[in-house]
Amino acid sequence: MIGINHGVVFITIMKTYFRDFQLRTRLHGFYRNLQKFFYLKIFHWLIPDEIVIKHEFKNRLGYELNLDAPRTFNEKINWINLNSRNPLRKIVADKYAARDYIRETVGAQYLIPLVYHTDNASDLKPENLPDFPFIIKCNHTSGGGVIVRDKSQIDWADVQSHFAKLLKLNYYKLYRERQYKHIKPCIIVEKLLLDENNVIAYDYKIDCINGKVDRINVVIDRFTDRKANKYDRDWNLIDMSVHRRGKEIEKPELFDEMLYVAERIARDFRFIRVDCYYVRGKIYVGELTLTPMVGMIRFSPEEWDQRLGDKLKL
Repeated sequence: MIGINHGVVFITIMKTYFRDFQLRTRLHGFYRNLQKFFYLKIFHWLIPDEIVIKHEFKNRLGYELNLDAPRTFNEKINWINLNSRNPLRKIVADKYAARDYIRETVGAQYLIPLVYHTDNASDLKPENLPDFPFIIKCNHTSGGGVIVRDKSQIDWADVQSHFAKLLKLNYYKLYRERQYKHIKPCIIVEKLLLDENNVIAYDYKIDCINGKVDRINVVIDRFTDRKANKYDRDWNLIDMSVHRRGKEIEKPELFDEMLYVAERIARDFRFIRVDCYYVRGKIYVGELTLTPMVGMIRFSPEEWDQRLGDKLKL
């Protein structure tokens, strides 16, 4: 087994070498492909998860990841990622399998309508898909979804190519998030949740710490001009930001029910983020997230990293 310090030094040396190689040549495409191959095919088998995570953590956040005595929120999320043996983590991380967990935990009425499911990108063609607006996404990735309001206006060859590439991704290999390691990739198509004005519904990302709702991140215009406000569980605006702040949002009419649903889902997890939508008088549950921003969130102000870490009990 490669030692932690030796592993970090090795990663740094190789990154420096390839960066210098890029500067000395104009073969940028070749460099990127070589780097991708080197990290995803070779590092995956040679370097333990802890080494890679510690290295990336220091690069992104500027301080050492302490896994022996984690104190900050980011440290504890990474500790959970590396140490948790909760079998539910793989299930809720899989957007397709999570539907069964949501159905069994809070009820099928909270599920976003599923209109199609396949593991073959070539199946994404107009005759297999509905005439109303929908969103196409993979069960094992974050982002990369395609919104379709009018399927006659879509380049389906391009869509098929896009999802064929996504199906080959493994988020464990990319970011060492262990819950993604053995997920079987597939494509799911869900009804697009639109309000009375045909606007995509707000995304209520509810952070639950030790089974209790701690704060709600309301994402506005997430597919166009992303902004977000953070509220506590009493709907008081919090002075914390990761994205630009948006306009003030009124508390949803069924807010208490939304919190109940989130906490029922969160009861078996130290931390989980439950994405909810409130549309036309109904609550829907979307994605469930265990390692937000791979456990490397740049909080503003920075003190929130420690404040939330104090709340999260291991």
